[in-house]
Amino acid sequence: MPELTPLRSGDGSFSLHSTRFGEGFHAADGALREAHVSFVAPAELRRFPAGSTLRVVEVAVGTGTNTAALIAAAGTAGVELDWWGLETDPEPLRIALAEPSFRRQWPAPVIARLGAWAGGPRLLWGDARRRLGELPEPLQGSCDLVLLDAFSPRRCPELWTLDFLGRLARLLSPRGRLVTYCAAAAVRSALRDLGLHLASVVPPGPATAGERIPAGGRWSRGTVASPAPLPSSPWLGPLAAMERDHLASRAAVPYRDPSQDATAGEILAAREREVRASTAASGGSWRRRWGIGRGR
Repeated sequence: MPELTPLRSGDGSFSLHSTRFGEGFHAADGALREAHVSFVAPAELRRFPAGSTLRVVEVAVGTGTNTAALIAAAGTAGVELDWWGLETDPEPLRIALAEPSFRRQWPAPVIARLGAWAGGPRLLWGDARRRLGELPEPLQGSCDLVLLDAFSPRRCPELWTLDFLGRLARLLSPRGRLVTYCAAAAVRSALRDLGLHLASVVPPGPATAGERIPAGGRWSRGTVASPAPLPSSPWLGPLAAMERDHLASRAAVPYRDPSQDATAGEILAAREREVRASTAASGGSWRRRWGIGRGR
């Protein structure tokens, strides 16, 4: 069985499934939808004056879908991108750029820019924990956006630890934003403990077909964290009561990797020991309180 299997996601856009991680690269309802809903829209590029140059670091570039969506949105907003990427495996992006259905999703200039970045010095290949330190020093404390799209914390905990997130947080400018699809309590608690302000990503408009709404409200489609308070907008709002309560449960015990070279198994095992020792309410009691099935 191949490690990477092309597939058409829920909105008809190109995606991949990884047998190594046992996960798809994108949400089931669509790669393009996820890129817009969880990354580009919450970044709110129009808050920057036209002609601005935005410093961006993208962790886990994958197929380049988020990157292409950001390039397209920057063109619409009239801003430039000073972009750097971190990715361990060149194969997903190679497959995507060679796939006609992926290329048809974007204007030719977007594909040209993505291809140039893929083959250039601004995309650093390898373990992001190691390559992060090779980013240019001027990026520290000056990034307008940090995008984090790694596989889920239980599959790829190395990139969701308090320690790695702390290094990403130090890249942010005073009003910069770390944007991710992930709404896990362990990740949000780490970002909060790093002193960042949090907002929940909840798309405007009605729920999508088949979306089950728990007692606490709609599921978040991601998290935005910033050194500065985040104003509410059509895409961003304060964490709901259900989400705040989640941060008081054992689910909020963060992943840790102080050496920045632990294996996934070591990180998971250490967190499990910490969870068992915690006196906080269990995740099961949180789910029962809010009428949530075991899918979250």
